[in-house]
Amino acid sequence: MRQTLARNIRAQREHLGISQDELAFRADMHRTNVSAIERGLRNVSVDNLYFLAVALETEPQRLIAPSGGNG
Repeated sequence: MRQTLARNIRAQREHLGISQDELAFRADMHRTNVSAIERGLRNVSVDNLYFLAVALETEPQRLIAPSGGNG
């Protein structure tokens, strides 16, 4: 599940054309946390999943869906 989340976050971030720094700013997280999440090294709380989804202009369920999906 962490690897699926990691791939989907990175794909959506790249789709939006924003850096990890920008995503961290938008989600009110530290960039090192965003980096660890994108590498599948860190578990994400439900609250942080929500903040990341808002920052990535998508729904939380799209970030955890095996097929992912941008938008």
